[in-house]
Amino acid sequence: MSQLNALTQEVLSAILKTIDEGIHVVNTEGKTIFYNEVAARHDGMEIKEVLGKHLFDAFPSLTEESSTLLRVIRTAKPIYNQAQEYVNLHGTRIDTINTTLPIFLGKEIVGAVEIAKDYSRMKLLSERLLDLQKGFHKSGKKKNLKNVKYTLNDLKTINQGFMNIKKEAVKLAKSDSPILVYGESGTGKELLVQGIHHESRRADGPFIAQNCAAIPETLLESILFGTSKGSYTGAVERKGLFELADTGTLFLDELHAMPIELQAKLLRVLEEGLIRRVGSSQNNPVDVRVIAAMNVHPSVALEQQKLRSDLYYRLNVFTFSLTPLRERKEDILYLTDHFIKWFNKKLQKNIKGLSQELELFFLNYNWPGNVRELKHAIEYMMNIGEGEYLQLSDLPIMMRHQVSIIDHNETSLSLRKNVEDMEKRLIERALQITDGNINQAAKILEIPRQTLQYKMKKLIH
Repeated sequence: MSQLNALTQEVLSAILKTIDEGIHVVNTEGKTIFYNEVAARHDGMEIKEVLGKHLFDAFPSLTEESSTLLRVIRTAKPIYNQAQEYVNLHGTRIDTINTTLPIFLGKEIVGAVEIAKDYSRMKLLSERLLDLQKGFHKSGKKKNLKNVKYTLNDLKTINQGFMNIKKEAVKLAKSDSPILVYGESGTGKELLVQGIHHESRRADGPFIAQNCAAIPETLLESILFGTSKGSYTGAVERKGLFELADTGTLFLDELHAMPIELQAKLLRVLEEGLIRRVGSSQNNPVDVRVIAAMNVHPSVALEQQKLRSDLYYRLNVFTFSLTPLRERKEDILYLTDHFIKWFNKKLQKNIKGLSQELELFFLNYNWPGNVRELKHAIEYMMNIGEGEYLQLSDLPIMMRHQVSIIDHNETSLSLRKNVEDMEKRLIERALQITDGNINQAAKILEIPRQTLQYKMKKLIH
């Protein structure tokens, strides 16, 4: 039996060593009983410097309170995705995100295991990015046009509704009130936002964009609001994006990815015009216009509690909803012609347009990636196309299999059939957006839930 236990321990140890996460296990006395190579790399240590040693010997900056491992042993409660900052035996500052779990043998706690992700490098890169932005704004002369690549003229359309959005954007650009932009991925949200900044009285000020989903939750607060010296080990006085965007515009993309707790702090900034750096008790005034964007419908984000209702109503002073490409079909061939001319110049080609078959395919294709997908498709086709006109055979591989599907849907002039087809597409899209939630889909479609259920049975099943 003892041989079997030893073999089991060897197998378990071998498995833990192959896991691409930092694994650190301690007993109830705080001594390390397992420590893999990934954890050693994260911590800037050798395995022999930690294994068999007490936590305080290997990481002297830790305390009973700050150590997540010791806290879990004391409370017997797990801790999920918590940032931890500490100094190792060699005086190096380490930043990790830890999930720490108690280990039970029966009902008795016998230790704790920590799975750690290293984000020191990401934090360093983020801080360097802030430093670069700070340096750019200090040395920048005249208008900050290098940060703003697009104006509203770059938002190409012949759709009347979209043209009205552009006209309204010119008017609302003169205000300092916050703006909320909703639209599917690829509909041109950032083009619209940059265009608004360019038309505003803040055009001479900085334009800074931050995707809220691109930065770990634990870092986002310090990136937005900055840090105060001593707020954590090694922290320095550092401006955040709000201070860097002073007198200009801060664009927060994918707002619904921002933690709910942080949304409350964003709301305070919008209400008071004051920010407080992480670790500081001092408020600093900022003059920033905030424009936020989401690719999730606001009603869905509210329903799923990904967006605070009070923040939504504060941002909802001015709202833009960008129509997907499939619902403004007149723009498909117009934009196609625009992109062909653009790539002709860039690639030194002389493509005249689309074949009739490809034109029909473009008009009937759903364009889930919207204008961005159209542009990338044309770029691909023009790189491989050899004739005067682009052909169906030039389509990207992922789009080519859709040709036969669309071919089977015969074009019909029947009003009833086309209305039914449109209803079906809208219902399917609403259900897709809401992950199948009928109540939420009915809200988006602005029809009673019972009506939606009836139409689903009739059109979809």
